[in-house]
Amino acid sequence: MNGLDAVLSAARPLLAPAFTLWGSGITWLEIVAFAVAVAMVLANFRVHPIAWPLAMLSSLMYALLFADSKLYGEAGLQFVFIAVAFWGWWQWLRGRGDDGALLRVHHLSRRGLLALGAATLAAWPLLGLLLSRATDSDVPYFDALPTVGSLAGQLLLARKCVENWPVWVGVNIVSVALFASKGLWLTVLLYALFTVLALVGWRRWRALAAGR
Repeated sequence: MNGLDAVLSAARPLLAPAFTLWGSGITWLEIVAFAVAVAMVLANFRVHPIAWPLAMLSSLMYALLFADSKLYGEAGLQFVFIAVAFWGWWQWLRGRGDDGALLRVHHLSRRGLLALGAATLAAWPLLGLLLSRATDSDVPYFDALPTVGSLAGQLLLARKCVENWPVWVGVNIVSVALFASKGLWLTVLLYALFTVLALVGWRRWRALAAGR
């Protein structure tokens, strides 16, 4: 038994179905992760630093859930999220903007957006190729797209850039289709809700950036 199998075996009680939805079992882990993730997004709305510890907890739970579903790109991403969450937490508490003032909600420059977009598009096929060769994933490129998009969104969120929200809208739409293909129906509902919340967050942070 390898390390991942040992972890999944130890977590098996949490991965037991609590109920069935549309023919698929909804696990206790997925239920708790759902609640924590919603609380995290609501904290992001308010630009409250508690969002980052909640993000870490949510990421740990989803890493287990995704690994159990052989979505290894999404599972591995959660550990990147945890690392970025520590950085984001520090940024929200101590970070500074280009003007030297405490970090506040703002727009990313066009040059920054182009650079991030190019890096994301370049990383997508590379990660897909890695997943296709190094894992038994049956959807390597489908898995890789929201994985790299999520990392871009997380970096923008950590720096309080308004543009994190439209990135999350796109990531969440793709994720809904990905998780539906795996029968993770509660997570499908969560990411559908995330799409709506991202639209609301986008509007709210645009107002904050404009000083309204």
